[in-house]
Amino acid sequence: MTDAASSPGLVASTAPQRDERLGMLLVFLSGLMWSFGGTIARFITVGDSWTVIFWRSAWAAAFLISFMVWRDGWRGMVRMFRDMGLPGLAVGFCFAIASTAFVVALAYTTVANILLMQAGVPLLAALFSWLLFREKVSIVTWVAIAAVIAGVAIMVSESLDGAVSPIGDGLALLIAFMFSIATVITRRFANVRMTPATCLGTILAAGFAASQASTFTVSASDMGFLFAFGVVNLGVGLAFFATGARLIPAAIAALLGTFEPILGPIWVWLIHSEVPSGRTIIGGAVVVTALLVHIGLEFKRQARPQRAGVTGVPSPN
Repeated sequence: MTDAASSPGLVASTAPQRDERLGMLLVFLSGLMWSFGGTIARFITVGDSWTVIFWRSAWAAAFLISFMVWRDGWRGMVRMFRDMGLPGLAVGFCFAIASTAFVVALAYTTVANILLMQAGVPLLAALFSWLLFREKVSIVTWVAIAAVIAGVAIMVSESLDGAVSPIGDGLALLIAFMFSIATVITRRFANVRMTPATCLGTILAAGFAASQASTFTVSASDMGFLFAFGVVNLGVGLAFFATGARLIPAAIAALLGTFEPILGPIWVWLIHSEVPSGRTIIGGAVVVTALLVHIGLEFKRQARPQRAGVTGVPSPN
């Protein structure tokens, strides 16, 4: 049997593959953790959404701070917060609005409506990049963007005829808009670190919710679900993604990220019998299909050899 330690070439070739498999697993697990958000929220009986936002954000902030201290030490954590600059503040602000709107939206619309609108975020980010910075957008991406807009329009149409609350659809659109802007900023400023920026977002959300909440007292069972809502759903999911996304190509990370909007409505349907409407299913199917086709074509393009005999290496996002 050949000793791997005596074969540097073998170690060099297997280490990147092992890291990529680990990255794929971590990003998939992040999507899985995030997909449980709506299901966990439906177990919480607290009537005040601001109370839910406060405790969820506080638990998430405590976990993310602990995670950064464990990974980088106190000085490393402080340095990351300092180095993220104004772009990091902007990402944190966007995340605070999005995470707050998610909890409030759950009181007005279905989990499927919220998550399926979020599925189009990568393509909406491409649209905003073109509008703000005139970044080049391929014809294939334009077609996918048009499909996402059409799918979202189908879902939102229910609020126009009174079938569902326009507040819920409006908040769902706000979430997608904020995440798209945060994505554009993160791509534009590669130095933005996701973990401290989103941790700042949870702190901002908790601070604002504290000024609006009618009470901070919750039952023991609700506190348990709020802990899971903040730590498991939000904090652990983000830690998995921040660690795994650096190890795999951007197209694969985006593809694995689609498990959240796909699985989220399924969990709520199985556990809480919350069935999405026909238009939500149709519109959501259009959005997810457009995203999956676009990601598949992008991954194929990145993997194509640049010249004969050379394997294409996907560039990091």
